[in-house]
Amino acid sequence: MSSRSERRPKASAIFRIYYRHVSKYPLLFWLVVAGAISMQAASLASPLYLKQFFNLLVSHYSGAESGHQLLVIVVTIGIISLFGWFATRVHVFSVMYLDARVMPDLYLTAFDYMLGHSYQFFTSEFAGTLTRRISKFSDAFEGLFDTLMMTFLQTFIFVVGAVVILFLQNHILGLILAAWVVLFVTFQVYVSRLRQPLRVHRSEEDSRMVGAIADAISNQNAVTLFAGAAHEYKILGGFVERWKVATIGSWTADEYIWGAQGLLIAAINIGLLYGALIFWERGELTIGDFVLIQTYLLGTFALCASITRELRRFYDAFANASEMVGILELKHEIRDIPDARDIKIENASIAFKDVDFYFRQNQPVLDHFELTIREGEKVALVGPSGAGKSTITKLLLRLYDVKGGSISIDGQNIASVKQESLRNAIAYVPQEPILFHRTLLENIRYGKRDATDEEVFDAARKAHCHEFISALPDAYATFVGERGVKLSGGERQRVAIARAILKNAPILVLDEATSSLDSESEALIQDSLRVLMEGKTVLVIAHRLSTIMKMDRIVVLQGGSIVADGTHDELLAQGGLYQKLWSIQAGGFIQDEDAEPEPLVESSDTEASVDSLDDVSDPIEV
Repeated sequence: MSSRSERRPKASAIFRIYYRHVSKYPLLFWLVVAGAISMQAASLASPLYLKQFFNLLVSHYSGAESGHQLLVIVVTIGIISLFGWFATRVHVFSVMYLDARVMPDLYLTAFDYMLGHSYQFFTSEFAGTLTRRISKFSDAFEGLFDTLMMTFLQTFIFVVGAVVILFLQNHILGLILAAWVVLFVTFQVYVSRLRQPLRVHRSEEDSRMVGAIADAISNQNAVTLFAGAAHEYKILGGFVERWKVATIGSWTADEYIWGAQGLLIAAINIGLLYGALIFWERGELTIGDFVLIQTYLLGTFALCASITRELRRFYDAFANASEMVGILELKHEIRDIPDARDIKIENASIAFKDVDFYFRQNQPVLDHFELTIREGEKVALVGPSGAGKSTITKLLLRLYDVKGGSISIDGQNIASVKQESLRNAIAYVPQEPILFHRTLLENIRYGKRDATDEEVFDAARKAHCHEFISALPDAYATFVGERGVKLSGGERQRVAIARAILKNAPILVLDEATSSLDSESEALIQDSLRVLMEGKTVLVIAHRLSTIMKMDRIVVLQGGSIVADGTHDELLAQGGLYQKLWSIQAGGFIQDEDAEPEPLVESSDTEASVDSLDDVSDPIEV
């Protein structure tokens, strides 16, 4: 699935974000650098003393003096080794502690910024894919930072030091090694960059595969009810096959690189040893020089060989990070203005003034829409599917921004106040309750997170869910399952109503809060809702007649415009659409054979594309 979040960011953006988090821990960072320098300094120093050791062994000197000199060299090498051991511990522990601090920071940064994206952003993405991207973004830092500090930096220090020392021993051999290192590194970087698209493609296929798994698991009930296990297996098989092809292509390219690298290593090893032999025959090199050269060559080979393996890890991590960084670079669609203030609610009056809204310009949802809701007024929205009912509530909650006109509460344009304060002033009870896989106590308390247990219990009693909660083995400590699947539809709805009661916001939005209840529960909840609505401004999207007959006003919508406005009795007397909807009701719900639902439209790169599912899939609603 393509989306705006999949654009690939520049490398500088990835490193800039990671550097910003690393820079919060300067002491650990510099300990990492100092440890790497000290480790390789010890590695470079030991061969110099080994050279002296072997030269002394093959010399004509003997006796106590030579033995003493050899012992001094052994002790010196031992001290250097201990120093290298200590430097390694400093380096490794510093890397470990830095990773352990930065990675949680990255998790929180990615999570916080992602939650700031709009409602439309999340309707266009798989939840599993987004979750995977946050995880990969944090894990990628470990891969990138460890590769840079524990491989690239150490290789650079050792190889430069080896080239310099060898050059001082013999200019020609030093220059040959330097030229080979430049050729080797250039080759590695070049071929790795050539195959980077393969790594990115593999990472993208991995995210899509995980997203498909999460999508099927989160909809397991539908899969079971529609006997779709084999179908989902087939769909996932397609994703797995594409991931397999991408993975094999990426790994195969790696093996070609390894093969070429082996040839380069064999060539320089034979070449330098042959050159050293020539200079030894001329008397320009000693046996100790052979030991020095071979030690440096083996160290250089080991480190350079690790570059290929670590480049693979580096670019894989880079590809993983780029997915989340693309989201971090994507500006939030709904943003607070720089000087936004908290909303101040006095009367809770609402005004839609000349509001235009559309997903595509040639298909307006609201066109010059006007609606005023006075302080404490209870207003119901009714109309056919696609009329704009749910869109109006989403605009009020600022899940979308209007394209023209304004929405104000107590004269304050909601686009000029902080989103958090706006939503704190509105209690919303959706038709499909939104519950976390947490305890019932935590789910209800979400309406007022500092509420006491007794306040939660009182709200549950008013919503008539205290009874069934108390009967559960773990009572309020019961976990409800993902999206509340362990509860019945009516139980979930009553928990959502209890949450709204606890929130006690001055504005209440109900998307038919009793539609999921049986008749007995509905009768109880109606009394609770009347108490809840006292002194509040209420906006109701109604599907069931019993919830709107006593509203102060019923606003009838069609095609994004108001076609009628009045009480239940007034609208029946006027005739028209409302009377038609009333006359064809069946079992307390409204059916409309003539209404055509608003079609689903695909997302674009510039506009949100899909109205709420209520607007695009419901039958005629009252």
